[in-house]
Amino acid sequence: MSLPTIPLLIDGKRVESKSSQWRDVVNPATQEVVARVPFATTEELDTAVASAKAAYKGWRNTSQANRMRVMLRFQQLLREHTGELAELITREHGKTLPDAEGEVGRGLEVVEHACSVASLQLGEYAQNAAGGVDVYTLIEPLGVCAGITAFNFPVMLPCFMFPLAVATGNTFVLKPSEQDPSASLRLAELALEAGLPPGVLNVVHGGPDIANAICDHPDIKAVSFIGSTHVGTHIYRRASEAGKRCQAMMGAKNHCVILPDADREQAINHLLGAAFGAAGQRCMATSVAVLVGEAREWVPELVARARALKVGPGTDRTADLGPVVSKQARARVERLIGAGVEEGAKLLLDGRGHAVKEAPEGNFVGPTIFDEVTAEMSIYRDEIFGPVLCMTGVDTLDEAIAFVNANPNGNGVALFTQDGGAARQFQNEIDVGQVGINLPIPVPVAWFSFTGSRASKLGDLGPNGKQAILFWTQTKTVTARWQARGTGPAGVNTTITLK
Repeated sequence: MSLPTIPLLIDGKRVESKSSQWRDVVNPATQEVVARVPFATTEELDTAVASAKAAYKGWRNTSQANRMRVMLRFQQLLREHTGELAELITREHGKTLPDAEGEVGRGLEVVEHACSVASLQLGEYAQNAAGGVDVYTLIEPLGVCAGITAFNFPVMLPCFMFPLAVATGNTFVLKPSEQDPSASLRLAELALEAGLPPGVLNVVHGGPDIANAICDHPDIKAVSFIGSTHVGTHIYRRASEAGKRCQAMMGAKNHCVILPDADREQAINHLLGAAFGAAGQRCMATSVAVLVGEAREWVPELVARARALKVGPGTDRTADLGPVVSKQARARVERLIGAGVEEGAKLLLDGRGHAVKEAPEGNFVGPTIFDEVTAEMSIYRDEIFGPVLCMTGVDTLDEAIAFVNANPNGNGVALFTQDGGAARQFQNEIDVGQVGINLPIPVPVAWFSFTGSRASKLGDLGPNGKQAILFWTQTKTVTARWQARGTGPAGVNTTITLK
């Protein structure tokens, strides 16, 4: 039986790639090869961009009302196909079905926000700003835009990009992760079914060569990237040097600070979920717990409850976490765990070699907890991207803030406390872009921007919210004077003064 092949999506049609380079798409829970994905040729990328460029002429002049109606239909289709999308995510990524359904829900939030494009894309107007002169701004699309996404959220991350981009009048080329492309492709097909004209949204697959070609292509005006720091830094530099607008949301080392007055049950539950959900494969996962003062006494309970978490295939709805995405990912996580032991961290819970009876071939790593971790250790410096929690203890909130601020990354941080004064001090003094108070993963709702900072972000505008509208549009200012009939200029004006 031949394996299904993942098509490209160009000019509104599925296109079988002519590439000679293909990659197996593997179910990480079973090692079953479920499909083959092409690494598109540069000619195929050129065709996709040409289609988007041709479609832009008509799409940018489509009324806001009609673009909004497409988004309204798209959000309805997302609701209707949540189960289908979640199954594709679980099959190729490995996360549990409930987590995959939650991912579709977070993507849906962005599409719902894009339904408000008619009020989001408003300019400004000043009547009679000077004598008989009106000044106003037009919020216009850029043209052909592109997005490059990571494997860990094959639906949510594309939703962080193309819905607002196309709703504001741009056309788009999406390059999803080659590790789990099916859900991203299906998402794009639903957008076309919702009424996007052919060419407005295209999908190409591939690796570094296609990513570089996207950065270099003269007809692409903006590039959005979400993924690792190493790749994101390269994409940002290359796209910027080619004159493109670029945003790159990159790696993280997210901390959770727990004060001893916090609600113990709430804090432990949230910390475990944020550290081990999706097997730790989230850029917003909590990978470091900073326990302040007497909160250190909670460590035995935290370890015992982590040990009780159920590891299993994502299709098991009772599982708390599934496999990591690949054998290579599992090997890397286990190598870093070994490095932590060698560097002197105290290994309280070891997830290496975790066996799951019903899925013996899966890429499983069990919940892993280190204590007495220092800032010099590789398990603290590196983003592990697996179910590994590092813990350290400090005596005061001031020490905790200083410890977090010394880390170069700034994606997210959380504080658990019942002290409003401590929470206010924390949010004012912490140098991290997204802060959670009694909330472990502070990704805001979609009408607020994703505001990771420092080494976690390149570019001054992030996805979602007002910042995304600014990123996907450009402002044109018009200064106009219409002379009343029968009146003429008062004379030649050779100054810069508006008279």
